[in-house]
Amino acid sequence: MKQVEDSEILEKFSSERTRNEAFNLLLGKYQQKIYWHIRRLVINHDDSDDIVQDVFIKVWKNLANFRSDSQLYTWLYRIATNECITFLNDKKRHNNIPLDDVAYDLADSLVDSPYFDGDHIQMKLQQALLTLPEKQRLVFNMKYFDDLKYEEISEVLGTSVGALKASFHLAVKKIEHFLTSTD
Repeated sequence: MKQVEDSEILEKFSSERTRNEAFNLLLGKYQQKIYWHIRRLVINHDDSDDIVQDVFIKVWKNLANFRSDSQLYTWLYRIATNECITFLNDKKRHNNIPLDDVAYDLADSLVDSPYFDGDHIQMKLQQALLTLPEKQRLVFNMKYFDDLKYEEISEVLGTSVGALKASFHLAVKKIEHFLTSTD
């Protein structure tokens, strides 16, 4: 199946007659990528599904105002990332616990999840990621799993490329330390 260009999606979305078709094309192109980006941040499948729905509702409501200052997928990642941060902060506030404890809660839900089918190494990597500060985890996920360039991550997070490189380097060092010190 031919991959549709973002410009075609935006063009179709600008017409009332082809808006639904455009949105379906957008979902087909980006929904799975956005789901996995969210899933790596919030861990829980059901929470991820809920956040994906929230993201695409926001996209539906705001796509007509998209100015093409950035690429469409970086705009989608920015919305998804902000929704994840809001979710995690709400979870922290609702449970009245520090964000570090939310990470332990997420790690427990990962172990218990029927949707996680990874092996021991994948489980250890996910647990290591949950020990990282939020920004390092975001940068690592976008660079390592989503294969985004630093310039693209910079657009999503509004942080300088230099700071992102430093965050990624620190994240890698912490993950290496976690993986070599536990077993």
